[in-house]
Amino acid sequence: MKIALVSPYDFAYPGGVTNHIFCLERYLTKVGHEVRVIAPVSRAVSVFGDKFIPIGKPRPVPVSGSIARISLSLRLASRIKAVLSQENFDIIHLHEPFMPMLCSAVLRFSNTANVGTFHAYQGSPSYNFGKPISTIIIKKRRHKLHGKIAVSKPAMEFANKHIPGYYNIIPNGIDLEHFSPNVLPIDRFCDGKINILFVSRLEKRKGLNYLLKAYQQVKREIPNSRLIIVGPGIRLRRKYEKQVRQNRLEDVVFTGHVAYDELPRYYKTADIFCAPATGRESFGIILLEAMAIGTPIVASNIEGYASVVTHGVEGLLVPPRDDKGLAQALLSLMRDKPLRQQMGAMGKRKAQDYNWEHLAQKVLNYYFRILSEPPWGKQSTEFNATSI
Repeated sequence: MKIALVSPYDFAYPGGVTNHIFCLERYLTKVGHEVRVIAPVSRAVSVFGDKFIPIGKPRPVPVSGSIARISLSLRLASRIKAVLSQENFDIIHLHEPFMPMLCSAVLRFSNTANVGTFHAYQGSPSYNFGKPISTIIIKKRRHKLHGKIAVSKPAMEFANKHIPGYYNIIPNGIDLEHFSPNVLPIDRFCDGKINILFVSRLEKRKGLNYLLKAYQQVKREIPNSRLIIVGPGIRLRRKYEKQVRQNRLEDVVFTGHVAYDELPRYYKTADIFCAPATGRESFGIILLEAMAIGTPIVASNIEGYASVVTHGVEGLLVPPRDDKGLAQALLSLMRDKPLRQQMGAMGKRKAQDYNWEHLAQKVLNYYFRILSEPPWGKQSTEFNATSI
């Protein structure tokens, strides 16, 4: 089967949706399907070779405390039509299918079976960017979407307000071979200090400012501690670094962007992984990455994260924007190594349920289901689940 995976986001910039597509492509290709990835790109990417089809130049668009790097060009039609005609896909899988401009335009010009995955939980440009226009686009094109996937129940509930109907919930997955507990930690951080790790883009809604405030209290009570901050971002990084200097906080390390291949070693180095996001998270892929390696979690008690971590089992959940509660949760785990080990072991066990090989199979089965139903039922003899 020939499959298109379409991302609205800059594929040269790390993020949950791009990582999702990267892993899905890998497993679909592994089981014998021909896959193309279509996305806007700000600089050349080599990860997919000639399987990557760049369309559009992304621009940073501020939205709900985050930055969406999407193409806003109105001149994509000819390129999209040429690609669809040349590739003749059997199925097109759009991630955030109504996101301007690439995904919604591909949906407009597609004449094949279309599946959409909905990742967002509130604040999506799909629904908030030029709201009257986006409402019109959704009404015009939602009939072209033959299947709908949501990555979590919160994502489904949010999308269902705008595009009612049946959603197949298939969560984000984790590459358990890559995020293996057998990786080696980073030597320079293995000096006996208790390491707290933050991994995310340096954006307001990721809540790093609350973690820095919490770490002030942590550092006073447990001086033998360190905060490692992993993630890209320039403007807010300067602000956070100033905050660290003004408060004379020691042992705060900003690494900037870390390559995907190196990321598991950071999780292995951490004694605790902390995700203090303030909201608008539909899932918690970074939580799963840490859990797969056996690192206990302290995270905000928001719907997307609570769908992954059970409070008191794989980690501790605290109210968002509560730096004092965050500090107390961190301190309780830092003072209790057996509890950290217990929660880490429970996290490893739970991460097994999110193995990408298993979840990619669910996506494939959904493709076959769509292709076996009207108006694609006539193709069911060519595409059937036994051919996987």
